[in-house]
Amino acid sequence: MKQIKLILILMISLFITSCEDTFLSPELETGINGDNYYTTNAEIETGILNIYDGIQGVNALKNTSNDLNHGVQVEFYLTEMRSDNTQTKSSEGEAAQFETFNVQPTNGIVADYYRSYYNVIYRANLVLDNLGAASDDKKLGYEAEAKFLRAYAYFNLVRLFGDIPLIDKVIAPLDIKTSFTRMPTSTIYNLIETDLLTAVSGLTDNGPKDQASKAAAEGILAKVYLTLGRYGEAQSLLESIMNPSRGFELEDDFKDVFYDEGNEEVIFAIGYVPSSNDDSQSFSAEWLNSVGRTSGVNYVSLDAKASLDANGGNRTALSYREDQSQAGKYQVIKYLPNGDSNLGIPVTSSDPTSAGNDWIVLRYADVLLMHVESILAGAPSTTSSNAIASFQKVRDRAGLTTAVTSITKEELLEERRVELAFENHRLFDLVRFNLAQSILSAFSAANGLGFTSTDLLLPIPQIEIGLSNDLLTQNPGYN
Repeated sequence: MKQIKLILILMISLFITSCEDTFLSPELETGINGDNYYTTNAEIETGILNIYDGIQGVNALKNTSNDLNHGVQVEFYLTEMRSDNTQTKSSEGEAAQFETFNVQPTNGIVADYYRSYYNVIYRANLVLDNLGAASDDKKLGYEAEAKFLRAYAYFNLVRLFGDIPLIDKVIAPLDIKTSFTRMPTSTIYNLIETDLLTAVSGLTDNGPKDQASKAAAEGILAKVYLTLGRYGEAQSLLESIMNPSRGFELEDDFKDVFYDEGNEEVIFAIGYVPSSNDDSQSFSAEWLNSVGRTSGVNYVSLDAKASLDANGGNRTALSYREDQSQAGKYQVIKYLPNGDSNLGIPVTSSDPTSAGNDWIVLRYADVLLMHVESILAGAPSTTSSNAIASFQKVRDRAGLTTAVTSITKEELLEERRVELAFENHRLFDLVRFNLAQSILSAFSAANGLGFTSTDLLLPIPQIEIGLSNDLLTQNPGYN
């Protein structure tokens, strides 16, 4: 959650993020440690805050230590840059591996993300293992929140890496079998579903947008069900969110979705605070070429630009702009920390490298388009009036008011692309629609890239395989 970190969080982090079972010998008999900290509601709440802190990650431009986790701040490399949406400006370093579909098991960004999200899972498990200290009136809420965040982490990991280790409780450091044995994706999805059902039943919509909520749990679970082809269950959840009594709606101005934080379209976001070394983000600054870098990353592909130019409507000008320093290169600007007076986008931070733009995980436009997908249910097209109504709302807001009479799967995928461009959905959408192989193969051939079917999963980080003494196996297609 977006708030000043308590000293307690810093203290607890020193203990709970370590992989070691003991720190000193003889054992501490006074002071705070991982075994004696959780005794009150307040202490459990700091543990929950620490889960959010793990997703938030550290600002890479403010703290460059290689052993720190950057959480969601590096997610765009693993998602947008592995699709047909974005690329680096000049094929720099490890980032270039993503845009060329040549990711190596030694890639440090992949290892960072994998490590970050397993650390999030660890933090969630630590809270869940200590719920006995919570008061009866708070216990179910704490469990629901921790399980929502654990499910969110696992959902990202299983879609990116496939079969992965399942760790659903705090384990001993020497429990190598649990730490490194890959479990089938079906087993991972069973845990995700169970966790999210607990979250749906135990959460409310009364908190801030950067905190777990019932609607957020319903929305993520609906996306899980769409991924698994369980369309009817997804539709029911989405229509629950769409009930007017829930209070969610599209913003009238597309720009306000991203620059008026906490608006009625946002369902769940990762919160950041500007000009704070601990709570700011650097990813939006890295997408530019105006923060002291010689080249930016996550630039818009010509393919994505063409889609936005053709079908973006009023979203296009608020999604990308031409790089002022190099013609023919285009920057992502959905999160623009140094503002743009021509677009009416305010400066959100006096230091763009310490940006405070929240990262939106789920918003109402996504819900409406998932509603169309749930009704389509894998069919080539639909003329359902309910699907058309949801689809039309998103199009109308974009200024594309021509009446729709039917929707094909390809039209829905294109609408998701231009509405949710650069929000880390494109790769997952392509896979879920069973079009990733054909679309990315064509994109790769047209641009001289190296895509093959095995590139739909990332490599398991080589450093993890080494730590496991080769118990952890590698994905096909990677040496």
